[in-house]
Amino acid sequence: MSRLFRFPLATGGLLALWLVLNQSLSVGQVLLGVAIAVVGARPLGALRVPEQRARRLACILRLVGLVLADIVRSNIAVARIVLGGRRSMTSGFVRIPIDLKDSYGLATLACIITATPGTLWVAFDAAGRILTIHVLDLIDEEQWVRTIKGRYERLLLEIFP
Repeated sequence: MSRLFRFPLATGGLLALWLVLNQSLSVGQVLLGVAIAVVGARPLGALRVPEQRARRLACILRLVGLVLADIVRSNIAVARIVLGGRRSMTSGFVRIPIDLKDSYGLATLACIITATPGTLWVAFDAAGRILTIHVLDLIDEEQWVRTIKGRYERLLLEIFP
């Protein structure tokens, strides 16, 4: 039985998603959902994800708070741009040198930047350790470098050494 349900959380999540999307708890939908969930979770066995432990819970909580505050602030700023019809907006690309090497830390940084309205992770040059982001309303490039390095990367380096 454990071979059939090697990833019970993923299987259960896929089943729940199937049932919610179909808005039905009929026997047929449940059986079909179980089959799809079991088959859909099987490819996860091919992934060889290394164990990662959460370190520095205080840093994680501070990072989550900063990101949530920045997302709210950015939503308001983008709404002002879109709804206010401001015509003097200048968008552009910013290149940021990154010290973070951990793949989980880089993935987290990518999620943070992309989840914040008005910014987008464009590219990462692993050899030169240069991150390129696009900013909707670019006023000061150095301020963006300080923000990414000081607010996010500093905490991520503590969480993912």
